[in-house]
Amino acid sequence: MRVFPRLALFALLAFTSACQSACSYVRYFIPLDPTSKSSQPVDHAQWDGLLKKCVNAQGMVNYAGFKADSTSLNTYLRQLKDNLPNSKWTEPEQLAYWINAYNAFTIQRVIRAYPLKSIKDLGGAKNLVNTVWDQAFIRLGDDKFTLNDIEQRIIRKKFADNRIHFALVCAAVSCPKLRQEAYVASRLSQQLDDQGREFVNNPAKNKLTPADKPEVSSIFNFYPGDFTKNGSTSVQDVINRYATTRIKSDATLTYMTYNWALNEQPK
Repeated sequence: MRVFPRLALFALLAFTSACQSACSYVRYFIPLDPTSKSSQPVDHAQWDGLLKKCVNAQGMVNYAGFKADSTSLNTYLRQLKDNLPNSKWTEPEQLAYWINAYNAFTIQRVIRAYPLKSIKDLGGAKNLVNTVWDQAFIRLGDDKFTLNDIEQRIIRKKFADNRIHFALVCAAVSCPKLRQEAYVASRLSQQLDDQGREFVNNPAKNKLTPADKPEVSSIFNFYPGDFTKNGSTSVQDVINRYATTRIKSDATLTYMTYNWALNEQPK
């Protein structure tokens, strides 16, 4: 007679788990716009200094160096926490803030568990549900956020600029390189274009020959709709905007296997 209550309990637990997973997934379709009414645009000089010290010309990261300088990193992250953007900031000031926040908090998450082989080791395998990018460890204002909140609910929802995919760095070898300087409003467009040129023309990220059948980064496959924004008509169009060796406008694209190994400098 106890079989039915047990089955009912198992069914309830399964239903609860499914609901939690669904809720975790659906939340990323809801835009976020956290603000601080009295804040002033952030000076990213401290982050800039850390990047110059701990990132090499290839965009590879000295995580041990960041860990040794964690006090400085945490001071910068507190500055972000206390100064959320508001409507008085220009759009470049807001976008520079969010890109820097994503990259800096990613570094913080890695060094908390360093050494490790891949950032994916820090979470589960269900995208938008229980991965490391779904962990609410980011304190901004009075709330906690995930890396996916910043990317999916803020940056991608609020800023129709596909160049952000050349700037957000998820601590993996196949990611765009981490820039050796902070993003700043006064040069943001130039910096994003620089990132686009470096990423598209990097043979480790994109193989642009033959022109009719190139093998390109899986990033273009992760967010295909984004590459029809801000003046672009297709992935091929975005690639040709930056490529030194152009591909055909109707090229058949295949996608490179993403390398999730940590983007760490050789020791």
